[in-house]
Amino acid sequence: MGSLVRVIRELLHEAARDLAPTLVVVLVFQVFFIQRLPDSSLALVGGFAAVLLGLALFVKGLDAAIFPAGETMAFDFARRGSFFWLMLFAFCVSFASVAAEPALMAVAYKAEAVSGGSMGALTLRLVAALGVGLAVMVGVWRIVLGHAIGNYLIPAYLIVIVLTMFAPPQLVGLAFDSGGVVASTVTAPLLTALGVGLATSIRGRNPMLDGFGLIAFGALAPMIVIQVYGILFFVPAAAGTAVSMLPSDDQHQYVAWAMLVDFLVMVRNLLPIIAVVLFSSFVVLRRPLADPKGLAVGMVLVAVGLFLFDEGLQVGLFPLGDDMTRGLMGDGVAMWAVYLYGFLIGFATTMAEPALIALSIKADEVSLGQLKGLWLRSLVSVGVGIGIVVGCLRIIDGTNIAYWLIPGYLLVLAMTRVAPRFIVPIAYDCGGVTTSTVTVPLVTALGVGLAERTPGRDPLIDGFGLIAFASLLPMIIVMSYGILASWRLSRLPVKERTR
Repeated sequence: MGSLVRVIRELLHEAARDLAPTLVVVLVFQVFFIQRLPDSSLALVGGFAAVLLGLALFVKGLDAAIFPAGETMAFDFARRGSFFWLMLFAFCVSFASVAAEPALMAVAYKAEAVSGGSMGALTLRLVAALGVGLAVMVGVWRIVLGHAIGNYLIPAYLIVIVLTMFAPPQLVGLAFDSGGVVASTVTAPLLTALGVGLATSIRGRNPMLDGFGLIAFGALAPMIVIQVYGILFFVPAAAGTAVSMLPSDDQHQYVAWAMLVDFLVMVRNLLPIIAVVLFSSFVVLRRPLADPKGLAVGMVLVAVGLFLFDEGLQVGLFPLGDDMTRGLMGDGVAMWAVYLYGFLIGFATTMAEPALIALSIKADEVSLGQLKGLWLRSLVSVGVGIGIVVGCLRIIDGTNIAYWLIPGYLLVLAMTRVAPRFIVPIAYDCGGVTTSTVTVPLVTALGVGLAERTPGRDPLIDGFGLIAFASLLPMIIVMSYGILASWRLSRLPVKERTR
């Protein structure tokens, strides 16, 4: 009992440390710039408390269930040489997890509301999930064959750049934003565990070089499939058409029945993932689960953690995002304060992202501590902050988002060729996990609100895209770190390099 209490205390302490910067940023801007506190301060405090506890339970569930299950399944498929079933498992678990992503749901519902229904929320989720499933299959194929990740991602991003020139402008920012949120709290741990487990189990593969990168493939897919969908099928809604957001996203109440329904919805979202694991184990591999009790306990912790996390977001962060944007767009608030808020909130929320935490834990583990998890998260968080500032500048300027993103991705592709091999897949993966259920409500509200309040801007065309910049800049910064570290190492004497 004492050890359990100690573990919970440690988890709560770590979660509180991660969420404290977000709370500090919000309070500072409310007091000194907006100069009023939110109307529902108690709900905000309760929401942050729920996020805190949910984050602690989620991280514990990752260690107990998600990582072991993903690595074990990948190892068993590789050992048995079941390539067809491995690819089918990768597709099914990716499709199921993306369809259940809370962050993608948030972007999809916002897109449906802003677009007047021309881009349906369900359509966006299914198109994104299908694309991720297919892309992850390609990523698994790469690991099996041992190919360099650049040989796949460079041509794929060139395709993205070409599609951006022809896609409807209403969907360009949305496509890039969707790529930034598909690998979130549910998907990222599964893909990380699957990739590292597969690379560990195949002779001649290095978990550091080959195990990472599946998230990068998953994040790339929506950029392609949504733009292709837009070119082939998208028809803009008539001007002035409006769609209301789903009531369940705006009317969460702290009553027993509503909370029970929300928890059952969270369990329902996780059931397809559990079904894929059970089917693969009992039907395909024909063996019992290695640790059914640990898997069950871990999945319960993940479900409860995500439920509390989601409730905290609905009660605290979603309303807070709209409230902060309205306050910052009011009279008397200088634009530099908006940019400062964008940077600080991007940095603070990214530090608390469960998906990034999961990725950094695994990167620290497979690198034997050479790539510290906290240092990696800090680099990525700085990149997100800078990316949001650049995205806000783009909205104010009114330039086509393609003129900003295309040079950025061309720079990433060039850096892919000169960066150390070990850092490339991690950098791409970091770009795919920066924006999750903590960041999305605040950042999406900021982008759409800024576009709505800037003369001559269209919320659908200009309001989306902040997440795209928040995904792009971390890739540049992490690869820059790898290039700089490699250059400094090359200048050291040979004896010091081998210590």
